[in-house]
Amino acid sequence: MDGFRVEGIFDNKGRDETISCKWKHGKKEVFANGVEYEKINDHIGRYAAVMIAPDDMELINDGSELRRKWIDSILSQTDKEYFEKLMHYQRVLLQRNAWLKMQAINPAKDRTELEYYNATLDVDGTYIYKQRSIFIARFIPLLENFYEQLSGGRERISVVYETELLKKPLLALLDESFQQDLRMQRTLKGIHKDDWDFILNDIDLKNFGSQGQKKSFLFALKLAQYAYLNIEMGHLPILLLDDIFEKLDQSRMEALLRIIKGQGFGQVLLTDTHAERIQAAFGPNADIGFIKL
Repeated sequence: MDGFRVEGIFDNKGRDETISCKWKHGKKEVFANGVEYEKINDHIGRYAAVMIAPDDMELINDGSELRRKWIDSILSQTDKEYFEKLMHYQRVLLQRNAWLKMQAINPAKDRTELEYYNATLDVDGTYIYKQRSIFIARFIPLLENFYEQLSGGRERISVVYETELLKKPLLALLDESFQQDLRMQRTLKGIHKDDWDFILNDIDLKNFGSQGQKKSFLFALKLAQYAYLNIEMGHLPILLLDDIFEKLDQSRMEALLRIIKGQGFGQVLLTDTHAERIQAAFGPNADIGFIKL
């Protein structure tokens, strides 16, 4: 196949807006009402979707990179400056790492270039750190609310933001770790090393939580993401549920359905192998359309 086109019609404050994406020969183009965006990045934050899928358990079980990407994806949709500074930070980080690698081959006597990289990472990284801190403070109450609904309020949960910028400014951290950076030929300190610990009843969920607890926590994370985007963007995201009912016990499925059928949730798209199960779960009067594949 040489290419494809995907198109959707969205309600934008009472007006229909057609968003389409065309991919052909490896090139992607995005259009709003037939007009191509000058930069695809201009579309970020226009509409939002939150997806819950079986593989999402990696968000809890895997390394810090997935959690950073997840939080960055939320903040990039609600804060254009955050997105721009994150992209700039990542570019300068690559340049600083390349400079460090060059020192093993041809050491530079002049460190003006390094000082520029450090100063730039400090400015961008400090903004990113502050916005991540603000986000977590606003996000935790939403998370606690949804987890309580899913679990019946039997457990206490929290999220702890792990970052070395709590101890020192980034510029000081970069200066302090310079010799080690030279040996390792990469930048070892900065917001690209941040992580978030998921805590349940004062223990680390990743290492000590049961599968059921992790599932409830994951659903609460995604539902809190949905609520946060709704608050910040001023409109309801689309909720995508990909084959999750096969993985849920009855009590969690009923709790999840009660939440998404309630106020504060809009359009839901879900995949399932049993249409009858979905019809029964939502009830005979629910506004449901089925597409069989």
